[in-house]
Amino acid sequence: MTGSDVSPSFRLVYAPGVMPGKWVRVWNERLPGVPLTLTQVPAAETGGMLLAGDADAALVRLPVDRTVLSAIPLYTEQTVVVVPKDHLVTAVDEVSPEDLADELVLHPLDDVLAWETLPGKPALERPATTADAVELVAAGIGVLVVPLSLARLHHRKDLTHRPLKDAPESSVALAWPEAATTDLVEDFIGIVRGRTVNSTRGRTQPRPSAQEKQEKAGRADKGGAGRRQAAGGPAGRGRRKGTGGTPKDPRRGKPRRGS
Repeated sequence: MTGSDVSPSFRLVYAPGVMPGKWVRVWNERLPGVPLTLTQVPAAETGGMLLAGDADAALVRLPVDRTVLSAIPLYTEQTVVVVPKDHLVTAVDEVSPEDLADELVLHPLDDVLAWETLPGKPALERPATTADAVELVAAGIGVLVVPLSLARLHHRKDLTHRPLKDAPESSVALAWPEAATTDLVEDFIGIVRGRTVNSTRGRTQPRPSAQEKQEKAGRADKGGAGRRQAAGGPAGRGRRKGTGGTPKDPRRGKPRRGS
């Protein structure tokens, strides 16, 4: 099978917690002939997959390397603290870093928040993943600070969360290799930006050739001539000025016969 015989496809990867479902549904409606392959990968691996050519675009957590990747920020998530349901902080609607001063705050190796100083007391070891940290919180060993979507992704009936103010936040963006802005990438950009199917701001529109411009001008000239002819009728058969369009009475102007 040659390269031209291969059906086009679009490979999209996304970081945990990101919910691409609504955009994938629109894609399937607009481009039913182009299958979209959707793969969840660790947040730290999304950029590498793009640069390696293993994905066409990615829903990533910022920051990314803007020297080689193009990115469109989509939204910023609220930061929350995950705690057991019987924890003291559940008595308030919002938590401050000072409220966690005496807490063991877990810091997983795949954390996506850019902390300058982590609140609370540090654990002796960092959990390998956010999922591992959630298990420790459920066991009563510390609390965990994450973006809201990750708290929902790892939801457990025995855990809950509260907003944490004055904490770093995580922003989600659509990213792709700057040197590989394909038509399909432009199509997906249009979808995430909410453009309609008829919008011309998606993929680049080709410029008309000189021949196409001449043909278009010719059609316009013919259309104008047709409208002029319809307005005046066939040549030489228009109304004469002052006649009003009424046929002349043939009896007018003839002398009367004497009686």
